[in-house]
Amino acid sequence: MAGNPEWLAKVREEALEPALPIIDPHHHLWDHPGSRYELDELTADVAQGHNIRATVFVECKSMYRAGGPDALKPVGETEYVNGIAAKSASGQYGETRVAAAIVGFADLRLGNAVDEVLEAHMAVAPERFRGIRHASAFDDSPDVRASHTLPPKGLLGLPAFREGYARLAKYGLSFDAWLYHTQIPELTALARAHPETTIVFDHFGGPIGIGPYEGKRAEIFTQWKKDVAELASCPNVVAKLGGINMAVNGFGWHKRDLPPTSDELVAATRDWYLHSIDVFGPERCMFERNFPVDKLSCSYGVLWNAFKKIAKDMSAAEKAALFHDTAARVYRLA
Repeated sequence: MAGNPEWLAKVREEALEPALPIIDPHHHLWDHPGSRYELDELTADVAQGHNIRATVFVECKSMYRAGGPDALKPVGETEYVNGIAAKSASGQYGETRVAAAIVGFADLRLGNAVDEVLEAHMAVAPERFRGIRHASAFDDSPDVRASHTLPPKGLLGLPAFREGYARLAKYGLSFDAWLYHTQIPELTALARAHPETTIVFDHFGGPIGIGPYEGKRAEIFTQWKKDVAELASCPNVVAKLGGINMAVNGFGWHKRDLPPTSDELVAATRDWYLHSIDVFGPERCMFERNFPVDKLSCSYGVLWNAFKKIAKDMSAAEKAALFHDTAARVYRLA
């Protein structure tokens, strides 16, 4: 899952616009048997020439507490990441401030009882904790894996979930949404029911390209465009642009002899980016890398070059929003 460095090294590119300030608003950290992505690995990626000023960690079921109440076990992840963020903040690992903001997990189906979990997250990372992601990605097909949270079908509409979700506003926390393209209308309904909470729309809503969806990308894109335009009509929603190079998206990059170049990534995925920017506006969009998950398919430097090529004809202000300012505002980073 953390990528094959020898394979990725077969395609190298010089960083375009190396001075452009970037906040990387979506990555994970973990240490699993045979798969490690922690500060050293992230720092090596950042060293590929792009000006990464800060990053945002998003939950991935990493380092949960072994004991204690089940509801509070995810707080262990925030403790773990806050420690890595503190190491980065020392400056000994370079200028990038890793995990300057943290998005954790709490089971929002706890309803009002989720307050204890939210307060525990904030207590262990008071300067960095910014929001919750309770992934809802689910599909009826057994060929499409559900989120690591093992959500039931229709999670975002369950009364218990809605009760817990309503507590986020009390604490000023945002909600990162990870779902599949078939579920986007469910997210739109949630956004309209709770306009007081900022929703971050992850990974284009997960366009599926495997199983029963294989070979149907044009048809899916047509419906996706309509659903995303409707979602963008909710002013409390912002969009992360990236995370579309996973195996579930069906491009098959990881099966090739050579990893893709930035030009190949742009040719295959540009339309998803441009439509999102068109309906949300640059001030509500942020480029994201989703590493190390997308590292299965492409290298860090190549991916940021692809983003820069997609934005090449945009104004300086629009580029600033897409690469830095939207993420800084949403995740409250200086």
